[in-house]
Amino acid sequence: MTPFLPADTLALVFAGLMAFSILLYVVLDGFDLGVGLLMPAVPEERDRDRMVASIGPFWDANETWLVLGVGLLLVAFPTAHGIVLTALYLPVALMLAGLILRGVAFEFRAKAATPVHKRRWDHAFVGGSALASLMQGWMLGRYVLGFDESVAATAFAFLSAFGVAAAYAFIGSCWLIWRAEGELQRQAVGWARRTLWVVAVGIAGVSVATPLASARIMGRWFEMPNLLALAPRPLATFAIIAGLFALLRHMPLPHDALRRLPFWAAVALFCLSFAGLAWSFFPYIVPEKLTLFQAASAPESLSIILAGAVFVLPVILAYTVLAWRIFGGKAMELRYD
Repeated sequence: MTPFLPADTLALVFAGLMAFSILLYVVLDGFDLGVGLLMPAVPEERDRDRMVASIGPFWDANETWLVLGVGLLLVAFPTAHGIVLTALYLPVALMLAGLILRGVAFEFRAKAATPVHKRRWDHAFVGGSALASLMQGWMLGRYVLGFDESVAATAFAFLSAFGVAAAYAFIGSCWLIWRAEGELQRQAVGWARRTLWVVAVGIAGVSVATPLASARIMGRWFEMPNLLALAPRPLATFAIIAGLFALLRHMPLPHDALRRLPFWAAVALFCLSFAGLAWSFFPYIVPEKLTLFQAASAPESLSIILAGAVFVLPVILAYTVLAWRIFGGKAMELRYD
């Protein structure tokens, strides 16, 4: 089969599809992982039920984006897949264990015969959410510093693990501001205020560590004209964080006004942070070791895979949009069959 696009173009297309899938996973599964992390702070079973109900129609489909992103890495960049997964084998295995535990707990808590059993499944749901979140943060920290094995790099990965968990708790809080009512919504505002501080510090920390990890990245950030081109990103990030601090001090507002705004502002922060990392590491898919173009599969293979991706991606997007349109209101009481 003759490729219908040049080899370098195909590599860029698949890098874009993979980045898009991972970003959507981080945003979409981020808020429902965050809701799981916040459950221990809620003493009332009725409110915990509402938290679970708020993510019930979405959480399973959200993980589809992780499968798609890792699948694209495997088929389009197999060499990079081998290097990255070898370096991150244990945290990946623990992340998957957390996601499995979380999925099982989600289903079984709805069938629990007694409040005691239900509470145990709540603990399992929280534990799975925490394990998955922490491992994703650990992997981010290891990746940013190029899988360095030094003590400082390990400490950074440790801090990154808790930073990502806090970021998920923050976007989960913002989700509940949108989807919850009454006392639960007021609690979510308080959680969002507290976790926003951690998010701000985490963004600053990664922004400092990334250019220090590589002279090449340092040059991409601070040499002209790149400095002028990149300046809007940190300015926009600072403006969003400052605006959120100001807004959250006054929420919830009368008539539930602006209830969606904190969530979409959190999404914007995630997107800006992701864009900064993408800019820093491009064209490397394994930091400072392997570029997209070196790691890409044969153009003939990529052409065939692209034909399938062009079909699959719109289907997943359509399902996601449909779910958000159908289940777009406030979280109500859980109903058990």
